[in-house]
Amino acid sequence: MLGSRYCHICGSAREVIPVTDPHWARHLELHNIKQGLGLPLPSLIAFIAGIGCILAALAAGLVYSQRNVLEWEAVQAFRLQWLLAAVAAFVAGILLKKTSSVRE
Repeated sequence: MLGSRYCHICGSAREVIPVTDPHWARHLELHNIKQGLGLPLPSLIAFIAGIGCILAALAAGLVYSQRNVLEWEAVQAFRLQWLLAAVAAFVAGILLKKTSSVRE
């Protein structure tokens, strides 16, 4: 077994080799992303959803082929809908962000 102190067959002591995470994996942890961006969890989720919508808008041209003007207009409508969803997600992230101090 990885990380065990004793051999599972004979019971003798083993040298424990520590398992370390790669350096870059630290940047993918949720709390590090939250601290890096300075966003609370609901705003972070809305931000990630907005980025996903933008990527979907960019991918719409790659996925659908346009053979005539009507199909081109349909793809543009798909892109517009994804971009509107991205704007809605970013606005929701702004509205969900808690301000540190509110002055009256």
